[in-house]
Amino acid sequence: MTGPQSVIPSSPELFCLSFISVTEFPKILLARPEDAGKRVDQFLAAKLPDTSRARIQQLILEEKVLVNDELPKPSLRLRGGERIAILGAVQLPPLRAMAEEIPLDIVYEDEDLAVINKPAGMMVHAGAGATEADRNRGTLVNALLHRFGSLSEVGGELRPGIVHRLDKLTSGLIVVAKNDESHRRLAAQFSKRIVKKTYITLVQGWLKQHSGTINTAISRDLVRRTRMTTRGHGGRQAITHYNVKRRIESAFGKFSLLEVQIDTGRTHQIRGHLSSLGHPVIGDTLYGAAAEIRAKDGSSISLARNFLHAAELRLEHPRTGAELKFAKPVPMELDEFLARIEGPKGQL
Repeated sequence: MTGPQSVIPSSPELFCLSFISVTEFPKILLARPEDAGKRVDQFLAAKLPDTSRARIQQLILEEKVLVNDELPKPSLRLRGGERIAILGAVQLPPLRAMAEEIPLDIVYEDEDLAVINKPAGMMVHAGAGATEADRNRGTLVNALLHRFGSLSEVGGELRPGIVHRLDKLTSGLIVVAKNDESHRRLAAQFSKRIVKKTYITLVQGWLKQHSGTINTAISRDLVRRTRMTTRGHGGRQAITHYNVKRRIESAFGKFSLLEVQIDTGRTHQIRGHLSSLGHPVIGDTLYGAAAEIRAKDGSSISLARNFLHAAELRLEHPRTGAELKFAKPVPMELDEFLARIEGPKGQL
């Protein structure tokens, strides 16, 4: 069977005999005599150690692999000397969030929306790049689907009901939409900055000013892709207001307990902005916080999550327009951490 028109370069120096990057196509391999007898899917699996056999077979079924300009079956056995071209990446079907029985701290609910107190350690939804079944488990979305049955579909099958997000290691209040109309109206409130969110955070060191506003664009860090940065170009506007509730001086060093409000909801906004001032959020090692804080006497403390909690949420009801305000104190583990730093008087 003759496949699509060949796009294989004829120059031998373009043949790639080791790991294939998946960012540019076509990718070319040349089977050697010692590869004779190997199935083409086995051959590719050996050359692509970070790609599963099932994924490679899917690639072949999607007609994105050519052997000597022809479409092979996964079971095709090589004779040695074949030119093998990979024409593109696998087109995965979209993940669909599934219901899962997980306890929820429901602060408020009616027929249009629900407000949840999310614990630290829980992802809001599986990432868009998730490919394995276990990546779509244990999320807030899984718990919401079990509790409510159905949610708005505006955000897609992987993010039903999700209007805004909280980072995995951040706890606190999050609003979800139960129907499409509520979702659109709530999203408009976020866009118009009608929704007000207040966070409590503990950062390293003492801020110079008692209060201030950080108005610095945020973009993806091109070197460390899991981070955001205020030093990049072409970032999105981000506005963070902070107010120092308490300056702490202890055997473990200096800390500032802050109340933070944000006008925008960029990825890692509070964490990135405070880190840019030289005051990373306690526990946030991704943005420069110490993994372990040592006292002068040699003792040490650490926090397995970020000291960041979405404590208050104000919005207008999407149907009635009535003002809604919710508050939730910081969870016990943050209270206990603060108490260890400055004694029982530090409890919130």
